[in-house]
Amino acid sequence: MTDLPGTEEAGPAVPIPTDLTDERLVGSGTGLSGWLSTLKSRLRGGDIGNLPVILGLVVIALVFYSQEPSFLSSRQLVSITQFAAPVGIISLGIVLVLLLGEIDLSVGSMSGLAAAIMTVQVVNHGHGLVFGMLAGILAGVVVGAFYAVLYLKIGVPSFVISLAGLLGFQGVLLQVLGKQGTINLPDTFWLVEFARTKFVTGVASYLLVVGIIAIYVLANLYGMQRRRKAGLSTPSLVGLLVRSALALAGLLWLTYYLNIDRGWGYLWLLFVVLVVAMDLALRKTTWGRHVFAVGGNEEAARRSGIKVGRIYLSVFVLCSTLASLGGMLIAAQLTSVSQASGTTDTNLTAIAAAVIGGTSLFGGRGSAYAAMLGILVLQSIQSGLNVLGLGSPVRFMITGGVLLLAVSIDSVARRARSSSGRG
Repeated sequence: MTDLPGTEEAGPAVPIPTDLTDERLVGSGTGLSGWLSTLKSRLRGGDIGNLPVILGLVVIALVFYSQEPSFLSSRQLVSITQFAAPVGIISLGIVLVLLLGEIDLSVGSMSGLAAAIMTVQVVNHGHGLVFGMLAGILAGVVVGAFYAVLYLKIGVPSFVISLAGLLGFQGVLLQVLGKQGTINLPDTFWLVEFARTKFVTGVASYLLVVGIIAIYVLANLYGMQRRRKAGLSTPSLVGLLVRSALALAGLLWLTYYLNIDRGWGYLWLLFVVLVVAMDLALRKTTWGRHVFAVGGNEEAARRSGIKVGRIYLSVFVLCSTLASLGGMLIAAQLTSVSQASGTTDTNLTAIAAAVIGGTSLFGGRGSAYAAMLGILVLQSIQSGLNVLGLGSPVRFMITGGVLLLAVSIDSVARRARSSSGRG
């Protein structure tokens, strides 16, 4: 006996993942068309992610390459990563304070002061390099805690606190250096070798890339398993494998290309490790979720039981500490500390990198990768202009234009998110 049309028994209902019960997150189809539809919906809703920065990097590379092909030489790319790393570490702290909707204008002066403290302790007083570095780091911790006390207990705006710090630390820097003005670091110090001459090349560099991709795949598989157990939707396994294969091929080729010169610098790898660690801390820990919550709506976070004061304290301390670490690495890279350390454009570059990378000035939105992408944009512009023989005036004008464009995109995206009800 044949079943009549329309009389087939329906199978067991497939449960809808909990996170897809929100109609704003449901795509309009499956496969490539569904993915494009979802992407279009996200862009209309202001969820543009790192797309503008990545497109900006591509445009910068094409423009400078068309003018001077040596811009994309392996030597030039290695130099870009080496000089981007120390300021990028400082910018990582700026990302944190921006997530709270605050600002720290003194990171440049703090970096110079920490470098001066380390150098004086090591060169003038004969202490070990580890002792000198701990002294510089401790200075950053104390300054960050002091900022938090002023902000939380007295109510002084972070803009005013850090502006006073910018001026005050320059004076302290001059006092610490004394009449010498400039102190050189010996080339034999391991920190100097770490920042200038240590590179991962050959077989080790390829094994490093394979290890990174393997960790990425395993971490995603573990995350998918946890989401499945929690009744949430999971990304496509095929998509994960395709992305991983493409990333592996791209990184292996890039490694080969950089190995033509010096390879991956230890300094750049340290920066990448810090960015990944900060990204995991922000996305996977309670502390990170509280940072976003406080930056999004402080009063709502306070009413929900979050210790807002502790979040501010931790962020201010981390920002100043990262500034100290970045300053000491800059000193090691230059093998000296002078009265001009941290007083040039270090401050503005670190802040601009965080904003250009996609961190919202309004708080609550951004990622650790913003520091990496933003500093790559700025360092690429600087290197490209140097290759073309153009000076600082042009660099400042272009950097200002890029910064204005980044803030404008953030404002438009924020307005789009508000209109679509996404935030």
